[in-house]
Amino acid sequence: MAQASAQLLFDESGQPFIVMREQENQKRITGVEAVKSHILAARAVANTLRTSLGPRGLDKMLVSPDGDVTITNDGATIMEKMDVQHHVAKLMVELSKSQDHEIGDGTTGVVVLAGALLEEAEKLIDRGIHPIKIADGFDLACKKALETLDSISDKFPVENRERLVETAQTSLGSKIVNRSIRQFAEIAVDAVLSVADIETKDVNFEMIKMEGKVGGRLEDTILVKGIVIDKTMSHPQMPKELKNAKVAILTCPFEPPKPKTKHKLDITSTEDFKALRDYERETFETMIRQVKESGATLAICQWGFDDEANHLLQANDLPAVRWVGGPEIELLAIATNARIVPRFSELTSEKLGTAGLVREITFGAAKDRMLSIEQCPNNKAVTVFVRGGNKMIIDEAKRALHDALCVIRNLVRDSRIVYGGGSAELAAAIQVAKEADRIDGIEQYAFRAFADALESIPMALAENSGLAPIEALSDLKAKQIETGNSFLGIDAVFAGTNDMKEQKVIETLLSKREQISLATQVVRMILKIDDVRVPDDEKMDDELDTPCASSSLIFESPIQRSYVRRHEHNYAVGS
Repeated sequence: MAQASAQLLFDESGQPFIVMREQENQKRITGVEAVKSHILAARAVANTLRTSLGPRGLDKMLVSPDGDVTITNDGATIMEKMDVQHHVAKLMVELSKSQDHEIGDGTTGVVVLAGALLEEAEKLIDRGIHPIKIADGFDLACKKALETLDSISDKFPVENRERLVETAQTSLGSKIVNRSIRQFAEIAVDAVLSVADIETKDVNFEMIKMEGKVGGRLEDTILVKGIVIDKTMSHPQMPKELKNAKVAILTCPFEPPKPKTKHKLDITSTEDFKALRDYERETFETMIRQVKESGATLAICQWGFDDEANHLLQANDLPAVRWVGGPEIELLAIATNARIVPRFSELTSEKLGTAGLVREITFGAAKDRMLSIEQCPNNKAVTVFVRGGNKMIIDEAKRALHDALCVIRNLVRDSRIVYGGGSAELAAAIQVAKEADRIDGIEQYAFRAFADALESIPMALAENSGLAPIEALSDLKAKQIETGNSFLGIDAVFAGTNDMKEQKVIETLLSKREQISLATQVVRMILKIDDVRVPDDEKMDDELDTPCASSSLIFESPIQRSYVRRHEHNYAVGS
């Protein structure tokens, strides 16, 4: 007799509900089949980013459901905007985000390395090696690779600005801004050094504001030692430039006070209306007088004010800016050494900030205007003002600058470096392969597979640069072993030498260590999953769809869900 698929029960109040047996309606994949399914999905994501690696990497165009277009080769941005629905492929997206949040650079390399590790793991699984043995071997190999990176690292002179610029240029080499690479590298270095505390090795990124304006060229991008806000003076006849300004920063509105409760005002005569108007005018004049008496020559308000208040501000020679956002208010307060004032009655001369120059900047034929507050007493607040032909270029320039800023910040935190071009990965791969010969257990296979995976980074760089990847890698590997020089890498820009130290291709040790560690952790997690349950109405097979309109991969495959039972309250017994 077939077992019932549902059972009618009653709760404590006598209400009927049905318990569904959905567990029997689920499909599952287990064992090696599940692991291989996950490896396939994760590798598909990694292969998408492989062609974006290095200075010759290609860009991806991603089109959102709303039609917004993003063109980038930043790994974290590509992964974030890809429509990934497969449950394991999402782990690769999280991997890229983790690298971006922790380090800020190397987001493409970490995903490519994870994909290569999974590819090697699949070969070992086909040879009958248990996934846990592979994961354990990868962990041991990862430790050996990190030891090798520590041993080949160089100490970096953080106080040397020119060397910092060279490091920033390595990060910017693969970005859209590489035609102005020197200028953007200098902007990134000067911005970080302005806000950095070298003694405590701390960099506060909140003090670096990025502002963009469509129009002009990338070369017009500048670093302002102060704050630039997308606002103007509230009245067109207010002065466009103020020198030695005393700044009052207000979070209280220029309007008569209102009771917090609901209120109603009945006006029954002309005299009542005139009395109300006079009261409002007196209130505005009192507020303006309080600001003027404090000695302020510029009022910056978080809230707006109406035309009458604006007219009175102009009549009383008090320039003002309205609708300034919360984060900008805080930055302005820090830069000008001002106190944020919540009530007019609390405003005193001690709470005012100072700025050597406040001016409106005008752009283009349309006369777009922004307000620049410069020559502030606290130079630890700066603005990078980005220009570009369209919004996409400005957004990509901001992302490129963010990566460069992160690289310089990482050097301030830890001044050790390794050299790029795949040289560090290849040196680690050689040492991991040597260590495999000293291991008796089955983990030696995982060690060799880990070494092969590390070689995928220089191979991808060679492939993206138009070189013969296998030939370039084998030649480079032979040179490193023969000379013992761990700085030899892929000459992706055809500079005529493989010595990355001579080419000044510099990467932070912090970033490289994080890439290898994070990739190994995620691969271990994927290899340990051997059972997946999905609802019967979902498709079991992973479907990969690559639209021609964009370079993103869309994964349409079940998200792992497990429903044990479903309660349906108030279910009619007779229905």
